[in-house]
Amino acid sequence: MNSESLAFATPRESLGILLGLVRAEIVRAMEAELAAKGLNLSFTQFLILKRLARLGPMSASELARSVELDGGAMTRQLDHLEGKGYLRRRRHEQDRRALRIELTAAGTTLWQELTDCNDRVLRAAQRSLDEAEQARLHDYLERVLHALRDKH
Repeated sequence: MNSESLAFATPRESLGILLGLVRAEIVRAMEAELAAKGLNLSFTQFLILKRLARLGPMSASELARSVELDGGAMTRQLDHLEGKGYLRRRRHEQDRRALRIELTAAGTTLWQELTDCNDRVLRAAQRSLDEAEQARLHDYLERVLHALRDKH
């Protein structure tokens, strides 16, 4: 670990800084994978495709919350991905005023290709950990997340 990157952190800040640095490196590695495949996609666009592939069609506001974007930024991302033919906006079956965002066949095919990139990046991120350490890391991070989400 580069101790200089944490040199300015107080003990209470260092976890947040470390998590931010890990996220930044995962984003960098994933964007490098996307570029190597010749895809003009950002990490945020990758996340949008991933959410739709894993969770199915949803509203633009649900999707925006899930990838932490505001409405305007989400609209721009959706326009870009729709222009490439990876997703479409459809009227909601029960509420004709609402739109649902869903992957197209091309988007589903692309996601299947991107799954390998995602797996490669996450394996590389954990390559210095054995199986038991990977399980503990996952458990620790899950517990931290639950603690942060617990309002009581």
